[in-house]
Amino acid sequence: MAELLTAEQIDQFRAHIAHIEHPRELIIDLLRAVQDKHGWVPDEGVELVAGLLGLTPLEVEEIATFYDKIYRRPVGRYPIHICDSICCWSRGGEALAEHLQKSLDIAPGETSADGLFTLLPTCCLGVCGRAPAMMIGRESYGPLNNEDVDRVLAELRQEAQA
Repeated sequence: MAELLTAEQIDQFRAHIAHIEHPRELIIDLLRAVQDKHGWVPDEGVELVAGLLGLTPLEVEEIATFYDKIYRRPVGRYPIHICDSICCWSRGGEALAEHLQKSLDIAPGETSADGLFTLLPTCCLGVCGRAPAMMIGRESYGPLNNEDVDRVLAELRQEAQA
């Protein structure tokens, strides 16, 4: 398996850990660093984070599985979080989710055949004023219609080919 964090990253985290009262507050930062480098957080990533913070793997796993933006299994290059809150649904989110499923030929939780997109429903993206919305990576999009979704997907496909 590829290196989960660089030696420099580990040294930086250790230095930070040494200077804070509650190291467990860095769980998400460390999990995100592993995910940014590896694409998702494998068991070895949970163990690495636990070891750095002086926690058990179970303590880290409890946090990792609570947050739906931490991936504990492989995902596509562009994970798409489609908001399924009442606010988004009342403004056309259900139709938007159906359009994404048809466009990508996948069901929620699946990854497209080209490995680019994983469709993940999420309970709220916190952008209710821009409903219906989706988040790809760490960028939020909304309000959206089918044409907007098609444009974003086309741009990401082009980016992936570059």
